Amino acid sequence: MSRRARVPRLTNPSERSAVGGLYSAKLLFEFCVFVRGRPRNRRLCEERLILLSAPTARSAFREATKQGTASASRYRNGDGNPVHFRFVGVLDLCHLGVECEPNEVWYAIGERLRPMERKAKLIPKPLELSAIRNEWRRAGKD
Repeated sequence: MSRRARVPRLTNPSERSAVGGLYSAKLLFEFCVFVRGRPRNRRLCEERLILLSAPTARSAFREATKQGTASASRYRNGDGNPVHFRFVGVLDLCHLGVECEPNEVWYAIGERLRPMERKAKLIPKPLELSAIRNEWRRAGKD
């Protein structure tokens, strides 16, 4: 059962603050197809951007993780093989400040080698994500 995400209130870039407000999270998903009971090594992956409204980067990260996890699903493809659409993790988290136009968005899909098994290499630690790192620096916790 998927959870409906709250749609953030868009704000004019000139009214945005340095902390809190709008964030963009880049999520990584994989389509893991099982053929004869085994997953293929090279998997189709989706990089999805979502828009979040949050008081801090850490709370935006938590919400992005919740939404990514809720998007996972399983089904059978046209050949009858099981497909697991799995959330791998948050690739990046950006604070959308005055530099970002109200209508900017992008999306990417491509192949990666065993993304879930390589999650530790592919997915940065929360403190390495742009928005969290920048808030941490502004707070003098560097």
